Parts: sequence; structure tokens; C-alpha cells
Amino acid sequence: MIYRPRRLRGNRIVRNLVAEASVDPSRLIMPHFVMEGENRREEISSMPGIDRVTIDNLLIDVESDMKLGIESVILFGIPSDKDPVGTGAYACDGIVQCAVRALKERFGCDLLVITDVCLCEYTDHGHCGVVKNGNVLNDPTLELLAKTAVSHAEAGADMVAPSDMMDGRVAAIREALDDASFTDVPIMAYSAKYCSAFYGPFRDAAGSAPQFGDRKTYQMDPRNGKEAEREIMGDIDEGADIIMVKPALSYMDIIYRASEISNVPLCVYNVSGEYSMVKAAAAVGYVDEGRIVNEILTSFFRAGADMVITYHAREAIRNNWI
Repeated sequence: MIYRPRRLRGNRIVRNLVAEASVDPSRLIMPHFVMEGENRREEISSMPGIDRVTIDNLLIDVESDMKLGIESVILFGIPSDKDPVGTGAYACDGIVQCAVRALKERFGCDLLVITDVCLCEYTDHGHCGVVKNGNVLNDPTLELLAKTAVSHAEAGADMVAPSDMMDGRVAAIREALDDASFTDVPIMAYSAKYCSAFYGPFRDAAGSAPQFGDRKTYQMDPRNGKEAEREIMGDIDEGADIIMVKPALSYMDIIYRASEISNVPLCVYNVSGEYSMVKAAAAVGYVDEGRIVNEILTSFFRAGADMVITYHAREAIRNNWI
């Protein structure tokens, strides 16, 4: 035999030298659920190890994570009050806006603050847009999303991430940011976001489950792959600086497709259901959590991801799983 692949598997050092993909902690983004009030922390039963926190505790958690090497966060707001048009999403004193100001005041340029731009956490019906006669309206929603993105930028957000899946929202947000002199604020677009059962624990955490119907009319059909390519290229044409595939674990083919067709960086979201399944299996001893987290995160980068949003970021680094 001329070619013996095992020659390059003989020891740890050579395996590391020839590894095609690896997990860099600086490319992991930690999500946070921020709620109103003071000195409060609420466990999320469906997501062990993840809490809803008030801003004072958010600062404590982020400072601890930064010592581990986590330099990027994405914020999801949990308002005290909701209404049909999600007013809290774009209020200057909204929970996310206040959290951004606090984080930037404390950590400045040492922390990258990304904000989720959507209405679902702020509407009393739980949908991602304006609702009329039971229908989620696309174009009237764009103005509110744009207002939300601008309000986040005004608060000091380094990057905005629209997750609503309304058609044309990247262009609307880009125009609004530019008009407000935030031309340097990049957009991370949830470009290929599927209507997935993997979001269950997140909806529990954020209280964002739809009060009627579902999101199949605006989030993508899991059966479609070519459509993801159209969504991705459409967002790039509208000005997206980073694209995203969500969920990640069951959509490796979409991650690979995205990396092949896109000329902008690619983020993937290791979503709540994926996190919670690993936690549940590890709790009863079915899997080695550290090894399986390493394998999952590595697979995202192998498939073509440039960065990963993951609830496992903190534990993975702290426990030397990556």
C-alpha cells in the first residue's frame, strides 16, 4: 500500500497538524435572554444552564464569559408588556436598548454586541410581524423592523441581526441605518431560517410562541434546499454583510451550499432544541457531553461555517471541550 491514511493519525500532535477544521473560541457567539427588573435570575427549565437575567446579572455573566475568551454576544429581549405591534422592540427605553447601553458602557470595544431584530418577543400574538385578519403582513412589518434596527444602533449595538424572515427586510433595514448615519453597522441576516420544531425551548425561554397558527407562511419549509440559495443570494443583494443558516444540526447540507455560493461570511445557529437534546442525553448518561459538543461544533465549521451562535459556548470553553 502506497497510501496509508493511518500514518497521519498516529498521535495527537500530528492529528492537530493535519486537522481540516477546528473550533476557535473567538468564533463562538453566546446568546443571552434579558428581562426587565433588578437582581433577578430565572432558570429556563427546558434549557439547563441557561437563565433569563436582568441587566445587572447580564453584566456579571458577560464579564465572566469574557475572561474565558468569549468576545461576542447576541441579545434577546423579554419585555414586561406586549402589544399587537411590538412597541417594546423599537422603544428607546426597551429592554434590549437598555442592555446594549449598559454593555457598551462597561465593556466598550472589547465586546461585540449583536442584537436580534424581530417582533415576536414583543407582540401579544407572538408572530414576527404585523397581523391583520389572522394574516402576518409583510410590507407594514418592514417599517417596524427598520425602526427596531435603528433604535439598537442608536443604543450602541455593533451589529443587528434580523430574524423575522419578511421579504425585503434587509434592504429596508440597510436603507434606514444608512439614512440615520449608521452606515458602518453591519447586518447579520437570518437568511435561511426554517420553520423548525427545534425552536421549542427558545419559545419557552423568550415567551414568543405564536398565539394562533404557525410561522409556515414566512419561515422556510424544511423540505426545500434550492429555496435557501435564493433566500441567501437575495439577502446578499439587499446588503447583508453576514448570512445565517438556522437551525444548524439538521441542515448541514444547507450550510455547505451556503458556503459554496456565498461571498460573505456565514454564521450558523446551534439552536435551543439541539442544545437541550444534548443536555437531556448527557443527563442520563447516554452521551459524553464534552465529546459530542466538540463533534457537533466541529461539524459546523467543517461544513463551511465561519462563526457559530451556541448556548454551549460558555461550557465548551470552560470545560476544555474544544
